Amino acid sequence: MAEALKIALLTHSINPRGGVVHVLELGRALRARGHDVTLLAPAPPGQGFFRETPCRVALAPAPLPGVDLAETVQRRITAMQDHLSALLVRESFDVLHAHDGIGANALANLAEAGIVTGYVRTVHHVDRYGDARVQAWEERSIRGASQVLCVSDLWRQRLWDECGIEAARVDNGVDLGRYTPHPGARDRDVAQRYGIGECGPVVLTVGGIEARKNTRRLLQAVLQLRARLPQAQLVVAGGASLLDHRAEGEAFRAEAAAAGIAIGHGEPIVLTGPLPDAEMPALYRRADVLAMPSLLEGFGLAALEALACGTPVVVSRIAPFTEHFADGDVAWTDPLDPGAIAAALQLAVARGSHRQVPAVCRRFSWGASAARHEALYRLPQFA
Repeated sequence: MAEALKIALLTHSINPRGGVVHVLELGRALRARGHDVTLLAPAPPGQGFFRETPCRVALAPAPLPGVDLAETVQRRITAMQDHLSALLVRESFDVLHAHDGIGANALANLAEAGIVTGYVRTVHHVDRYGDARVQAWEERSIRGASQVLCVSDLWRQRLWDECGIEAARVDNGVDLGRYTPHPGARDRDVAQRYGIGECGPVVLTVGGIEARKNTRRLLQAVLQLRARLPQAQLVVAGGASLLDHRAEGEAFRAEAAAAGIAIGHGEPIVLTGPLPDAEMPALYRRADVLAMPSLLEGFGLAALEALACGTPVVVSRIAPFTEHFADGDVAWTDPLDPGAIAAALQLAVARGSHRQVPAVCRRFSWGASAARHEALYRLPQFA
């Protein structure tokens, strides 16, 4: 049997974002394979990860936000660097693996100081920031890594084309014990808590109101859908983010107001905000369709989770969705055309829910992802 590894997984947040889910579930699966895994992230006093983990957790004190994004990011890099420096005085790790630019820049600083010899960087997707300093940190975090991993071929190709970096492919997974089509005891309570109706089709989108999530065009599509199905309701779940999406949220609310559509509990539009992790499977099951007409994604994990819960899914006909899904798995749409999104939503609603876990969900497991990571960790540059 191969020797167990001591692994540190770094992420930028304790909140429910796709990359944080990846870290939590990868850590769980690596630990199940016998490895010693520590999860590191910045966190306010007294707070922890949104989902329980069997892994050791070493949280850095989260600094107060800065006057702008660059100052906020710089403060978090410093906080993670200081936290790691203190930790590395007491112990060492076989693998230091960052899943974003904040943790990776902290590791890059420690590498320059000779405190660590290298690090792994997973690129879920690359944002285009309006601040040149933040963009430079993002690029440095990738170029400085000893090994770069991506969760889709789309981003592997982009890194090669734009940076000349050869990244390895690793998959996400879906927990088929957590996400299941079988009704749970709290399903009805969750629907009542957020004012989700029982009459019309419920269109669910996950991740809050963001430009890259294409939430405003989704709103326009739901307005068209309501012309055919007047009881249709849009539920926007989540939204915790380090980035400032207030302008997008204000524009979304202004469009809804101009159309005479109310936002609130039991209204045609429901904004749940961040919600308890245990309620997500129930929310997926209550929805008649999950909408992901995204303009940019790293993988699209919520689509797998919804499908595993028996809920039809609409996704953009772009990579990385086209890498994972076939025509029978999802309803495709043109993300730039609200009319096409509305038509895809209506098609998905007409298909109805399913009670068998789709084959596409069984192709992605955290156990397989952990095995792939372990093989990459054991490559010569980390020996």
